[in-house]
Amino acid sequence: MEETLLPKKNTEIANNDRVVSSQSGGGSFVEQLKTVSFMAVPMVAVTVSQFLLQVVSLMMVGHLDQLSLSGVALATSFADVTGFSVLMGMAGALETLCGQTFGAEQFHKLGSYTFCAMISLISACFPISLIWLFMDKILVLFGQDPSISLVAGNYCIWLIPSLFGYAVLQAFIRYFQTQSLIFPMLWSSALALVLHIPICWALVFKLGLGNGGAAIAIGISYWLNVIVLAIYMKHAPACEKTQIVLGRSSLSTIKEFFRLAIPSALMVCFEWWSFELLVILGGLLPNPQLETSVLSICLNTCTLHYFVPYGVGAAASTRVSNELGAGEAQAAQNAVRAVMVLAFSEAIVVSSALFSCRYILGYAFSNEKEVVDYVANIVPLLCLSVSVDSLLGVLSGVARGSGWQNVGAYVNLGAYYVVGIPVALLLGFVLHLRGKGLWIGILTGSTLQTIVLAFITAFTNWEKQASLARERIFEEGAFQGHNGLV
Repeated sequence: MEETLLPKKNTEIANNDRVVSSQSGGGSFVEQLKTVSFMAVPMVAVTVSQFLLQVVSLMMVGHLDQLSLSGVALATSFADVTGFSVLMGMAGALETLCGQTFGAEQFHKLGSYTFCAMISLISACFPISLIWLFMDKILVLFGQDPSISLVAGNYCIWLIPSLFGYAVLQAFIRYFQTQSLIFPMLWSSALALVLHIPICWALVFKLGLGNGGAAIAIGISYWLNVIVLAIYMKHAPACEKTQIVLGRSSLSTIKEFFRLAIPSALMVCFEWWSFELLVILGGLLPNPQLETSVLSICLNTCTLHYFVPYGVGAAASTRVSNELGAGEAQAAQNAVRAVMVLAFSEAIVVSSALFSCRYILGYAFSNEKEVVDYVANIVPLLCLSVSVDSLLGVLSGVARGSGWQNVGAYVNLGAYYVVGIPVALLLGFVLHLRGKGLWIGILTGSTLQTIVLAFITAFTNWEKQASLARERIFEEGAFQGHNGLV
C-alpha cells in the first residue's frame, strides 16, 4: 500500500488529561525525553498502588496468626504465578494494537480492541479459577505443609472474584496508557488503595472474616478501580472518539489479539516463573532457611525496584507504538534513545545507593546477623541485577510497543531456561556456591535477555517497522509474518 494513501497524523483530539497530544511535532530527542519522563513517574505510582493492595492484605492477616501469614503469603505467590502474571502478560498485546492504532488516529478501533481483550481475558479467568479451586491439593502434591496449604487454598478461592476484576482492569490500563491518559489511572489507583485499607480492616477484623476478608477486599478494590475508570471513559471528552464498543464487530479482532497475547503472556511468564523457581531451588540447599531468606530478600528488593523501569517501559511502549502507528520512524527511534538515557541514569543512581547501604539493607528484613552479613555479601550481585533490570524493563516496553512479542518470548525462553537456570544449578549445587551461585545463574539469564533485546533494538530498521505498522492498521493481513527487523 502506498504511504500517500494513508491518513496523516494531524487531527487534534481532546487532551486535557493527556501527557502528550495526538498531533505530531514531538519527535525530537529532547521532546521525547521530556514526554517519557512525565509519563513514567505517574505510571510507576499506578503500578506501585496496585501492587500494594496485596501487600496491605498480607499485612492485615499477618496480625491474625503465623499460620495465616504463611498461608496467605504462599497463596499470593501461587496466584501471581498461575493467574495475575498470565493476565498481565496477555494484556500486553494491547500495547501494540491500541498504541499503534491511536498513533494512526484510527480512534474507533481502540474501543474494539479493548472490548475484545476484556472478553478474552475474562475467558482466561475460568481455567485459572479451576486451578485455584484445587490449589490446596496442588500445593500438598508439591510437598508443602498440609495446614499451610489448606489456608492458602481457602484464600485463593475467596480471591477468584478479584481475578475477574484484575482482567478487566488490565485491559482498561492499556486502553488509557496507550492514549497517554496517565492521570485518570493515577487518581483511580490511589483512591482504590486509600479505600482498600479501611475496607480490608473492616472485613478482616470488624466482620471477623479473617483471611477470606483480606481476599474479598482485594476484589472490591480492583472492581472499584474498574468502575472509576469506566465512568471516566464514558463521560470524559478525551475518550469521546475512543469509546469501548460492545458489539459483534469487536469479536472479529480476537484472532489478531491472541496472535500477540499468547507470546506476550509467555514473554512475561517465562521471566516471572524463573525467579519463583529460584526461591524453590534455594529450599533444596544446605541450611535452606538461611538461603531462602536471603534469596527472598534479594527477590523482594528487585521486585520493588522493577516498578521504576516498568513505568519507564510503559512510557516507552506508548511513545514507540504511537509514533510507529503515525508512520513517524525517526520519532520512534528518538523515543527509544530517550528511554535508554533514563534507564542508564536510573541504573547508576539506584545501584550506587544500594551498594552504599549494603551493610544495613539486611536489617530491613531481619535482625539475624547471619542473614544481614549474607545479604551484604550478595549486594554487589544485586546491584548488577538492578542495573540489568533498569535496561530490561525499558527494552521490554519497546518490544511490546513494536509488536515483537513473538521474538521476546523466544528470547526469554532461551535466556532463562536454556542458559540461566542450568548455570544456576551448576553454580549452586555442583560448584557449591549456594544461594550466590543461584543468583549468578539468574543474573546470567537476565543479562543475556538484555543483550539480545538491545541488539534487536539497535539493528531495527525503523522505517520498515513504521511502514509495516501502518499496513497492519489500514490493510488487514498485511502485517502477518513480519516483525520489522533487519
